[in-house]
Amino acid sequence: MLVMTVAAAEVVKSVTSTPQTPDETGLRIVSSASEPEDPGALQVTAAAGPGENDQVIEAAGARVFLEPQAAAYLDDKVLDAQIDEQGKAYFTLGTQDAGQI
Repeated sequence: MLVMTVAAAEVVKSVTSTPQTPDETGLRIVSSASEPEDPGALQVTAAAGPGENDQVIEAAGARVFLEPQAAAYLDDKVLDAQIDEQGKAYFTLGTQDAGQI
């Protein structure tokens, strides 16, 4: 299952927490490719809630919704993030260490 770092959780919360969004809002990650092995095919958007078959990841008050293809690709990954000087969020993926879980 995808693991979110504390930094990623903070960025997800900052992106999805506005006065206009419901409390259940999170980031939804979908794969636009037929094969989930292409990280370039992942698309990230804010969503009011998970899709019908989405896997829901929660950490430190942040929610990420993974559609099934994206969930399969991200199963052994770590989501990290940072915000640059202009306030733009950047997400990165790493591989989980075997002994980490």
